[in-house]
Amino acid sequence: MQEQSIGSTLAAARRASGLTVGQLSATTRIREALIYAIERDDFSLCGGDFYARGHIKSIARAVGLDPEVTVHLYDEQRGGTPLPVRAAMVFQADRKVKLRERRGPNWTLALGVALAIVVVFGVVRVFGGSGETPVADVQPASAVPSVPPNTPFTEPPPPPRPSPQKAVPAAKDLVVVKVKAKRSSYLNVRDAEGRKLFAGTLQAGKSSTWKAATQVKLLIADAGAVSLQVNGKNLGQPGSRGEMVRRSFGPSAPRPR
Repeated sequence: MQEQSIGSTLAAARRASGLTVGQLSATTRIREALIYAIERDDFSLCGGDFYARGHIKSIARAVGLDPEVTVHLYDEQRGGTPLPVRAAMVFQADRKVKLRERRGPNWTLALGVALAIVVVFGVVRVFGGSGETPVADVQPASAVPSVPPNTPFTEPPPPPRPSPQKAVPAAKDLVVVKVKAKRSSYLNVRDAEGRKLFAGTLQAGKSSTWKAATQVKLLIADAGAVSLQVNGKNLGQPGSRGEMVRRSFGPSAPRPR
């Protein structure tokens, strides 16, 4: 089965979030007509890939999808990420550099400098002494500072204690979720604190396993395309074909939320 297009994925996520097109337009400040067109995979009204990618990011963020992953899927379905524009193609020199006109030597300035040198040399010969320059008697500084006698010995401070490491959760506190795809489906996997464990398309025939402390949260774009195994227990398909679902599992007996 051919994987879902970016427009149908955004539309399914909007409906799963309980938002109408009007509410989504008010949240993202994107015109309703443009949202309808994007959900039909019509990006001609966006004004180019640059603006289309920006609209997709805003919509994905509002409906609970990962903006970067959603744009990556858009780029894949459109033939890859657009090539960057070289700066040399944008900025071209349009002004000629004017060089200063070469002038002849300034003889007046040269004559003045020579005369000043002669005057200074004559003054030095008249008022100078024996011609020897006194040299100051400089002794090299000792590399080690001197210590006054009878200085009490001070013990160096003890080294800092290493900070205690965070306790590693026991195996019984871990949540182990395994997902196997019989058809390609988009997945978004996060832990209890919202950290991303995975976001992307799980290809048909592939399986992946994620572990986390206390909780694992799943967003599945096509619930009928995958089967779940949580903490060693098979749960089967989490939903029907083409249905977008959200599931959350803890370390105890698996219970969907």
